[in-house]
Amino acid sequence: MDLRTDHGMDLRHHEDFGPGTGSLPPRAWYAASDAAALSLNGTWRFRLSATADAEDESFAAPGHDRATWGEITVPGHWVLQGHGSPHYTNQLYPFPVDPPRVPTDNPTGDHLRTFDLPSDWPASGTTVLRFDGVESCARVWLNGTELGDFKGSRLPHEFDVGALLRPQGNVLAVRVHQWSSGSYLEDQDQWWLPGIFRDVTLLHRPEDCVGAHFVHASYDHRAGTGTLRVDADTQGRADAQGRTDAQGRVTVAELGIDVATGEAVTVPVEPWTAETPRLYDGVLATAGERIPLRIGFRTVAVEDGLIKVNGRPLLFRGVNRHEFHPRTGRALDLATMRADILLMKRHNINAVRTSHYPPHPAFLDLCDELGLWVIDECDLETHGFQAIRWRGNPVDDDRWTPALLDRAARMVERDKNHPSVVIWSLGNECGTGRGLTAMAEWIRARDDSRLLHYEGDRSCADTGMYARMYADHAEVERIGRGEDEGPERRRQLPFVLCEYGHAMGNGPGGLSEYQRLFETYERIQGGFIWEWIDHGLAHPSYEYAYGGDFGEELHDGNFVCDGLVLPDRTPSPGLVEYKKVIEPVRIEGGGHEGAVQITNLYDFATLDHLSFTWSYERDGVRVADGTLAVPATGPGERAEVKLPSAPRCDPGGETQWTVRAVLAWDTAWAERGHVVAWAQFTDESGVSPAVVGGTAPVRDEGRIALGPALFDARGTLLALDGLEIEDLRLDVWRAPTDNDNGMPWRPEPSPAARWRALGLDRMQHRLDAVELAEDALVVRTRVAPAASDLGLRVAYRWQSDGSRLLLALEVEPEGEWSVPLPRVGIRFGLPGASGPVRWFGGGPGEAYPDTRAASMTGVWESDVDAMQTPYVRPQENGARPGLRWAEIGGLRIDTGDRPWFTARRWTTEQLDAARHRTDLTPGDTVWVNLDIDQQGIGTGSCGPGALPEHQLHARPERLEVTFSTAVTRGNGAARH
Repeated sequence: MDLRTDHGMDLRHHEDFGPGTGSLPPRAWYAASDAAALSLNGTWRFRLSATADAEDESFAAPGHDRATWGEITVPGHWVLQGHGSPHYTNQLYPFPVDPPRVPTDNPTGDHLRTFDLPSDWPASGTTVLRFDGVESCARVWLNGTELGDFKGSRLPHEFDVGALLRPQGNVLAVRVHQWSSGSYLEDQDQWWLPGIFRDVTLLHRPEDCVGAHFVHASYDHRAGTGTLRVDADTQGRADAQGRTDAQGRVTVAELGIDVATGEAVTVPVEPWTAETPRLYDGVLATAGERIPLRIGFRTVAVEDGLIKVNGRPLLFRGVNRHEFHPRTGRALDLATMRADILLMKRHNINAVRTSHYPPHPAFLDLCDELGLWVIDECDLETHGFQAIRWRGNPVDDDRWTPALLDRAARMVERDKNHPSVVIWSLGNECGTGRGLTAMAEWIRARDDSRLLHYEGDRSCADTGMYARMYADHAEVERIGRGEDEGPERRRQLPFVLCEYGHAMGNGPGGLSEYQRLFETYERIQGGFIWEWIDHGLAHPSYEYAYGGDFGEELHDGNFVCDGLVLPDRTPSPGLVEYKKVIEPVRIEGGGHEGAVQITNLYDFATLDHLSFTWSYERDGVRVADGTLAVPATGPGERAEVKLPSAPRCDPGGETQWTVRAVLAWDTAWAERGHVVAWAQFTDESGVSPAVVGGTAPVRDEGRIALGPALFDARGTLLALDGLEIEDLRLDVWRAPTDNDNGMPWRPEPSPAARWRALGLDRMQHRLDAVELAEDALVVRTRVAPAASDLGLRVAYRWQSDGSRLLLALEVEPEGEWSVPLPRVGIRFGLPGASGPVRWFGGGPGEAYPDTRAASMTGVWESDVDAMQTPYVRPQENGARPGLRWAEIGGLRIDTGDRPWFTARRWTTEQLDAARHRTDLTPGDTVWVNLDIDQQGIGTGSCGPGALPEHQLHARPERLEVTFSTAVTRGNGAARH
């Protein structure tokens, strides 16, 4: 047993306070070198033990019998390869809080890899063994010799192994403990996934090779010049004082640069920004090695209380990104990383916060290349100590400070040469303490060219910016106006919402209102949506699993599924909405003589890379199109462009303009024609559907006939022209969204809890009257929950002209309603309905009152299944706003009231009862909702709920809908 005395305690290596032993000092990562390298990724032999000391160390010796061992893929997590189970918690530690000790029950994976050196592996120099990520503590042997141990799961560790290598039969042994003292520093709202999950590599280090190096590349926006200096340590033959006589040189052919390391040179350059990610290819060369450099010139500063790059303020249109794949967990390949960034760029995202740890280093290379601003966050979170009022918090305990400083150094040294990294973050949700201050001081001393971020200290004593999580709109506006309380120094700092818009399930709502604040108040420099991807793990029974699905005793359910993309990286409606809200070009109608105003919201780029097109639609169908000539428009500038004369159309139709900004040429992240921004403007609003009437209802043998419609004696619609219609009635219930369900740690009840307490999920319908008038059938009901005197008086007035059926619905609330309604409208079933669904209204995807910015008015076609959004935990979804008409299952619906339209193959009750996608079985009946209105979505799962203007309070409501069986075809519908 490996016992160490640490601060007077006898502790094993995985439980001591320190970061580890034996590893080399951290240095900059680079993607390529002319020095030899050997990947040790692939199939390893594997043995899992239940405790840290269940097996001795003999497995590390060459020749150990491993015949009974299994196999595992590295990079990877053993719990995703059939050994044990994943575990999810958001905040609470899944073990007793007794730092630095961890449970005796501590899954421990022994890994073995036997390898030969390539025949041309150099004999001179030395070799480094590099681990890019191991969770949570690793102890390493090579050929039976212990190299050391380390903690810091998402950080690199290297060992000098040159003297131990053999040409053939090398045995690398790694013992990995799931729980360690490091686990107290890694409570980061994600699955606990032990294993060697990033690359393992042998790197030859020639004599006179490049050691640690630091690329300083600043930009003077006044002079238009960049200053380059590359500091480098050369590792070669040293004299008695440890000095080498070898000197490196830096060349950048395109700029004519050829200078010694440590020497500064200033030349005219094009600067690097996330919008214009200009990189220059250079080489850092010593006598023993050549390393390619990708150099971006830019300067980050706080000036006039604003974060500026190259002299201009930034507006972050950002997202928080955990590393995740539904099958491989945090083991991501390069293709997946690139796919993430391409999706971000195509959805107008310009920034990423690497929550809550440094990402795979290749991800930052891609951010440099494709253009994203990066907040690089240290691998540090101690959120679980909040549950015990921060007692024993490691960041305020000097015994932990070496480990904290080690984590800070490994992040900064690895990532310091990336122009995309503009802000260092000390970590996340650690409370406050001396250790954080020590980290901040070290980082500033090592690299004063970037800002420091940490949200957890409201004094901002250690940071250069003020950050908050989930502040509501009112608070953000107060901050923007400078009316927030707090230290005077803080009020002079730039402000960023490092987390907002919690994207859990259906939502997030209220993004447009946040963006208006960002664009109104200069001090508010944007924010980062929480978060990028749903962490649903692929599961044979549930399709995707979340917390509790693996039998965890302590877990946080589907709180791990809160991303803008679904687990398979399908964009959610929330991402489509976010793209629209953060468009870098604002297109507005209402200019002089019908002109369009176009505002450039980019921070640096002109609009030269965009083309502008127009189309003119009548009743949702395009009748003409063309291009718009937009004059040169710099960042922050506005141009006014006159639209052409409207094409002649038959009178009475609804006509509109659609203007789009699209890429004028192919880029590294999207093809020519990709839509960056768009807007629609109504030209003529059209006419309301014709009034239907004139046919008298007839009662016959317990049935009531009204034109083509047949009702039972209680006034319930049964059929229209022989088309069966089931259970048409008022509906106020929806399957609560994650945002409706709110935050379990908040004392006030969530909207969904209030709805259920009142009984809105079990409303009773009482028939009060069935009245046959001269030209109408009127059915009066009262809809109310049990045990309450609240109710809704409902009148269904049916009329017909002999071929069509008009419903005029009136709803009148009774009593003092203090709870908003989930929805209000009608629901009915269409048994046996099949075929495509066509509609004229908002689309192509779902929308709700506070998530409808991205809803485009047009004629759309889909099938019922494709109209569903398959959230990992089923909930209300699929509504389309602004319906004019729809055709579904042989039924035609026309309305001038523009209700919300939903169609699905299960009832709301079945949707409400489901916990996983596989709980939903499509039935033969298609259930249709036509809602006068819906409650907004908000971000109540972690943040503010629906804003007052998006809450559905009980009030008198009216809806008119005409039903028929006359179904048209064609008409230019866009397929969804």
